[in-house]
Amino acid sequence: MTPFPTDTPMFEGYLHCFVAFDWGEEVSLEKARSLVSAQVHDLPRKLRTPASIAYQSPPLRFDLPPSVLALPVLGDVEVHFQLMLFDFGAVSLGMQVPFHLSAAELTRLAGALCDPAVFIKAARAASESIYHRLKPAIHLPHWIDLSEEYFVLQLLPDSSLTSPSQLLVRNPAWLAGLVRLESNPLSDGEIAEALRLRLGYSPRDLVIIDWTAAVIIDQDCGEILETLAFANLQLLEFRHIDNRLDARLQTAYALINQLAQSSRPIWQRHARRLRDLGALKVEINIMFEKASNALTLVGDPYVARVYDQVASRFHLDEWGQNIRRSISVLESFYQVVSNQAASYRGEVLEITVILLILIEILLALFHH
Repeated sequence: MTPFPTDTPMFEGYLHCFVAFDWGEEVSLEKARSLVSAQVHDLPRKLRTPASIAYQSPPLRFDLPPSVLALPVLGDVEVHFQLMLFDFGAVSLGMQVPFHLSAAELTRLAGALCDPAVFIKAARAASESIYHRLKPAIHLPHWIDLSEEYFVLQLLPDSSLTSPSQLLVRNPAWLAGLVRLESNPLSDGEIAEALRLRLGYSPRDLVIIDWTAAVIIDQDCGEILETLAFANLQLLEFRHIDNRLDARLQTAYALINQLAQSSRPIWQRHARRLRDLGALKVEINIMFEKASNALTLVGDPYVARVYDQVASRFHLDEWGQNIRRSISVLESFYQVVSNQAASYRGEVLEITVILLILIEILLALFHH
């Protein structure tokens, strides 16, 4: 591979950061619009993208006031914020910062981004006010202490710059460092793995996707950026659902143990928790289906293949399988407790009938 010469042209582009939060169980988007001015947002699309690829329930877009942040390498810069609110209670806050940097400066910037604390703090500060204003539209509002962030370095094509294919051949280590957010040298194996998932629609554009970040060489990539942001949002929701299931499964385990060790009727002691388990089962299923199917991506269009690659990096299929297994276990727990409660109720009913018969016999004997 050939290192960048000292007279390499500067790279122009944008640093995009997407931070996802969960604000509650569900959101009435219609009510949210009545509380705060917002736009119903449709997926940006190029002519290559069919109309079948779209949001099932389009989110609301809020353009928030810009803020000045002190960022590594870039210094004090004005950051523009855009918030996307989805009906399943999740939000994605996008931040965009222009840059004009050399290859070495981009490497240093990527290395500094491995600590996203400044971006998470800025995202919370920028969206806190709107969260409180939208609370009446949120069912069971609760801003959980969980977030997901993803970075995209968008390099604008320029006739004076090396083409994407030449960059891949001549400077793979540099590109790998950008998507791995690593300023130190990587091994050949890590470089190959970092660059393994990539796509290009034309000779002048390129998308390289990794777990922590992506590099896009393209002038107009709104649909790609939004697809990456949505996958990041899905990862947050799957983590949130998985955490909730883990906590409730522990409760369910304790419930089963108490049932096995107790001689008291289960329906007397655990009727409320039994109802809670049933309600949680329905609630989790709805949350999972909404998060999974909010964006329809079918067939083999370019944007769908981009989503497949980022979903592979995020292991979204594995998260989904784990959630389905946990839901299945929860359902089996619910069924065990429900069956046992029904059995106790049947036994009590039988005893009651027998007692009534005995009382009737005793009364008949007494009258005689």
